[in-house]
Amino acid sequence: MQYQTLGRTAIAVSRIAFGCGPISNLMTGEDRERQAAVLRHAIGCGVNWIDTAATYGKGRSEQSIGDALRDIETTEPVHLATKVRLMPEELDDIRSAVRRSIDGSLERLGVERVTLLQLHNAITAERGQEATSLTPRDILGPGGVREALSGLRDEGIVDHIGLTAVGQAGPLREVVGSGAFDTIQVPFNIMNPSAGCDVPEDFAEASYGNVIGLARQHEMGVFAIRVFAAGAVLGHPPAAHTVNSPFFPLDLYRRDEQRAARMCEMLGEKGVLADVAVRYAVQHPGVTAALIGFGEPPHVDAAIASLNGGPLPDEVTHRVEQIALEPRATENCSG
Repeated sequence: MQYQTLGRTAIAVSRIAFGCGPISNLMTGEDRERQAAVLRHAIGCGVNWIDTAATYGKGRSEQSIGDALRDIETTEPVHLATKVRLMPEELDDIRSAVRRSIDGSLERLGVERVTLLQLHNAITAERGQEATSLTPRDILGPGGVREALSGLRDEGIVDHIGLTAVGQAGPLREVVGSGAFDTIQVPFNIMNPSAGCDVPEDFAEASYGNVIGLARQHEMGVFAIRVFAAGAVLGHPPAAHTVNSPFFPLDLYRRDEQRAARMCEMLGEKGVLADVAVRYAVQHPGVTAALIGFGEPPHVDAAIASLNGGPLPDEVTHRVEQIALEPRATENCSG
């Protein structure tokens, strides 16, 4: 396993991190034996970062992690990261809502503190322009999210605070550029590299405003998420979550499927796109780790093998970016 310091923290994070969201359906499912087996294998391979959220499976992911970790012996620290998503009716008292969320998370995880607590809402110019989105003022202003999360850090309940960097590019950059947070997690993959570079104005998908570069300027840790584009890279059918969720919805998945087919044709060899996707994400100099949802122990091994494969050839990077950034290409987005 390779490790990298998480931004301005002193934490050495495994560059392959364990994502516990609903796409793989491992930790939000019911198979306790398989959950423990995959998590034990990952930790045994050196994975030391586990990412979850209060909303994953309505708390089931956190509960499954807590249950599994009680039966796993570790010789090195394993870091837990979770998230809070604020609903519109909670915005009159953000501090209380954040406290309720983290109290529930700690109980389900069976711990007294977590390494990282992240905001899970999108960031837009006006509230509700995307599902449950907040404004920069909601986050940075008096009585906002920053104050609530910082208060928990001061109490020692969380060690560090972070953001899920989705939403509109301008507001995202405003919040990330404040330097108030220690980390971001952001979609960065071969289908949408806009978090890692400047993209054309006519870019077809959501632009994340090159926030990885901005985060790097502020010495923030960066987790690349959606590395496999909710399974489109892997050729999997859409997960139940993708079919029903307002976040990264089914029509985006279908477009990613089409791009994946073109990339597979370009590469000329079946089964290599997953390797390309992992290597693409971790080769960006601003990315600390790739968060990946695993379903079986061999999935962990494959991701680590890709990490150890090193950066992609420049020609492969250029060609996948050409497809991702149509109708016209731009500068290399991987640094």
